[in-house]
Amino acid sequence: MTIPTTLRRPQAGVNDFVARFANVNGTGSASANFLFAKAIFRMGIPVTPKNIFPSNIQGLPTWYEVRVSEKGYLGRREGIDLLVAVNAQSLKQDIASVREGGYLMYDSTKKLAPDLIREDIHYLGVPMMDLSNEHFSNPRQRQLFKNIIYVGALAVLLQIEYEVLETLLHEQFAGKEKLIGPNLKALQLGMDYVREHFDYPLDFFLERRNLIGDKILVDGNSACGLGAVFGGATVMAWYPITPSTSVAEAFEKYASLYRVDPETGKNRYAVIQAEDELAAMGMVIGANWNGARALTATSGPGVSLMNEFIGLAYFAEVPAVLIDVQRAGPSTGMPTRTQQSDITLAAYASHGDSKHPLLFPATPKECFEMTAACFDLADRLQTPVILMTDLDLGMNDHLSEPFHWPENQRFDRGKVLSKEALEAMGRYGRYLDVEGDGIPYRTYPGTHPTKGAFTTRGTSRDEYAVYTEDSAAYKRNMDRLIVKWETAKKLVPKPQVYQKQNHCDWGMVFFGTSTFSSEEARDLLAEQEIQLDALRIKAFPFGAEIEAFIHAHQRIFVIEQNRDGQMRDLLIQEMQLSPQKLVSVLNYDGMPITADQIALQIAAYFKQTNAQSHELPETSI
Repeated sequence: MTIPTTLRRPQAGVNDFVARFANVNGTGSASANFLFAKAIFRMGIPVTPKNIFPSNIQGLPTWYEVRVSEKGYLGRREGIDLLVAVNAQSLKQDIASVREGGYLMYDSTKKLAPDLIREDIHYLGVPMMDLSNEHFSNPRQRQLFKNIIYVGALAVLLQIEYEVLETLLHEQFAGKEKLIGPNLKALQLGMDYVREHFDYPLDFFLERRNLIGDKILVDGNSACGLGAVFGGATVMAWYPITPSTSVAEAFEKYASLYRVDPETGKNRYAVIQAEDELAAMGMVIGANWNGARALTATSGPGVSLMNEFIGLAYFAEVPAVLIDVQRAGPSTGMPTRTQQSDITLAAYASHGDSKHPLLFPATPKECFEMTAACFDLADRLQTPVILMTDLDLGMNDHLSEPFHWPENQRFDRGKVLSKEALEAMGRYGRYLDVEGDGIPYRTYPGTHPTKGAFTTRGTSRDEYAVYTEDSAAYKRNMDRLIVKWETAKKLVPKPQVYQKQNHCDWGMVFFGTSTFSSEEARDLLAEQEIQLDALRIKAFPFGAEIEAFIHAHQRIFVIEQNRDGQMRDLLIQEMQLSPQKLVSVLNYDGMPITADQIALQIAAYFKQTNAQSHELPETSI
């Protein structure tokens, strides 16, 4: 098998390309770049944008990458077909990132240095700053309209419908109508310049399609905030940390719409900024113990600080919901880059023996649905439940199915005893396993004057919540918690299986935001006659379906975005698998994993392990 080390994709075509904008953080480029992406969306073409920004306020390079794919491939792709370069700091590396035959649009107000000229790409010089200075007098507006000028230039080069851009600007500045005219003028300046100086459209361009249907563009953090409201949450305690802060902002936004008493106008929710992450989790535990549904949101450093209270909720058996928007670590790491590197930390958070259910959404719709589901799951299991999203899903806009909430949906509060039930029974055992599922009965404070919630303990106790250091009682309690864990396997979301018509010897496993690139990589490999079954993990603990899939294949490739293969390790440990069974496919540079990276790593593995013995055909990847 001859497998080169690069993957040659076809050249960009109609509704199939990647555009990247290289800007300076804090210059107002974000709204212009989103205008570009949203216009493509409004033309009915699948699009996915990614904002790549620094952790300072302004002055450093920032990028905005837009993938357009008529086939609906929405993961990140290698190779830039069109680069709009307006940042001198990063210009050299930006030019180097353009694929052979691609296009570079730059601000020709200043001449490019000779060492920035490549013979294998096309240059499109537009004097953006000169045009802006000539037609606008306000210094701040000059910078802002420079961004709109390049959007106008792209509108002609790529055939973006002017009417769509005009409508979007009217929507954006509704209530600020005096800004619409200058923005349209800046747009026209870019359009006119291209028409006078270049041939158009480019080799690749846009054509209106009807491929979007009723889909929406939305970020995962907003979806989580809305999902928490629909899931019954009334309390959020949090401490600001990138990239999770907008979860709290979204929760407050939607709670102010749906959690206000219509008669009195009083808020029926509370959002509390705590002094740190540990305090935030303590408040969440207290609120849940009192019968509210409460949550917090953080990222890896915050989960580290919360460990003590996560362990308390696990051992005292108090529901709690935590949204972990993962970022690159360890320590402060790269606060504005994405990873899936909190898997081990979250699964076993706390000292001592503890395990926590984790849910892995892949889309904003799943962020909405799984956040809401976390509250039912936490109540039923009386334990912390952690939603594992990440910066890419949380802070970027994604094409998503619309959210739906069934009218007959009811909350499942689990095993909660009423005053009448307490009166009817003899001695109440807070930690007594009645049904054999490991889940005891609980009560809300105030339900009964002498029985109930007041007997909750975070120390060693017997079945009746009486403090004890008796070894046998402690062991019975820990064994019951494992029975509860087995029950959890039947309650968490089931995996999604992608099966070939004929069974394959090889499989791939992925989760969360690795999903779209993994699906595309599977198709790329299939084109080279490398067939793989696939499974998407949606939750931990791992159920029988995951175990059956792994045992049905000779080798499993585990795709994840961290250095150490944390999901692979979790599978090996929890299922007692041979390490040779699972092969890591990794990316941990802080950028979303690409289909190209996945396909090349899998192809390289076949080469390294003498794949001819597996009767796989020759491939040109």
